[in-house]
Amino acid sequence: MHATSLPMDLNQYKAGAFTDEFGYTSFHPTPLNKEWIVNRPELLTLLEEANLRLGELNAFALLVPELDMFINMHLVKEATQSSRIENNSTLIREALLDEKDIAVGKLGDWQKVQEYIESTHYIISCLTKLPLTNRLLREGHKMLLHSESDKINNPGEFRNSQTRIDGTSPEDSGFVPPHPSVVPELMDDLEKFLNNKDIHVPHLIRIGMAHYQFEAIHPFQEGNGRMGRMMITLYLISQKVLTKPTLCISDFIEKNQIYYFRNLRAVSEKNSMIHWLKFFLTGVIETANQSIETLIKILALKEKLERKTILTLGKRIPNAISLLNYLYVKPVVTASDVIGELKVTKQTANNLIRDFEKLKILNEQTGFKRNRIFVFEEYIELFG
Repeated sequence: MHATSLPMDLNQYKAGAFTDEFGYTSFHPTPLNKEWIVNRPELLTLLEEANLRLGELNAFALLVPELDMFINMHLVKEATQSSRIENNSTLIREALLDEKDIAVGKLGDWQKVQEYIESTHYIISCLTKLPLTNRLLREGHKMLLHSESDKINNPGEFRNSQTRIDGTSPEDSGFVPPHPSVVPELMDDLEKFLNNKDIHVPHLIRIGMAHYQFEAIHPFQEGNGRMGRMMITLYLISQKVLTKPTLCISDFIEKNQIYYFRNLRAVSEKNSMIHWLKFFLTGVIETANQSIETLIKILALKEKLERKTILTLGKRIPNAISLLNYLYVKPVVTASDVIGELKVTKQTANNLIRDFEKLKILNEQTGFKRNRIFVFEEYIELFG
């Protein structure tokens, strides 16, 4: 897979051109698939620190026993934060509930978060055998918009009509992506750029540029923001820069979304790719540091709670440890969940839950006598 031209200095980057259409102006991004020379000292310093932090995160993750128990919570956090950028109101603790426990008015937002998690899981499972391709992104997009398929034309397919970033129509929008006729060739170029082994572009620079490009192309009719942010994690895993999806980059973006959108827009309008990459790398650094701190706190909590249960529960210790491990995966449970997971009787499950309430590991949140929901508050709070 060869680069399309000679190496290009990132200082000379040109994002693309605004093109007159029928009654509006669209933006046509420049193809990316070439070798980019990075020589700005401040950018290289941030890149070095970001790589160091990701290396530390990967190394630390290797030391965490049974890390996969905790991965679901990282994905739940990423899904809820990415969705909140799109004005989704679902909170982490709500995302952990079962569908039957969600209020009717919140069900739509809850479904979108679940689809984000399922889509991410699916593509990551495929990346063990396949590169990150447009086909995988389209499959993930179809899953991402499953609950909205009756309102959106052809989920999982590149758009065949014009879309916009804001406004009510392309004519009054502040930014209109390229005409749908050029989307396939631009996405083909982006796929090649992501997987081109013949060019020497650092992975974090490559995915930072690719994220901008994806959002500028806006290849789908809906869901481009969520899909573009998901692509960051997927790329880093596909290239083994991340060993597990422990980097919740959307948390940084959600907290700084004014600057996120401003920096993306500035690339198109002012060719400010270097400024965008500084913002992006700062996000990677802060998020990696946060993930490391969270894993440290998880290990401390795990050790504290195991010691507490071992000292107080006697012969119930094996079931108690099993329940603890289950709570790291699903920290909001019912008695039926415990019965099904631990394969115990109703009485045993209720006794365990009562023990965990006394130990202040679980808190009942409904106040009901039936259909009660128990929450592992101390663990959920570690994820913000």
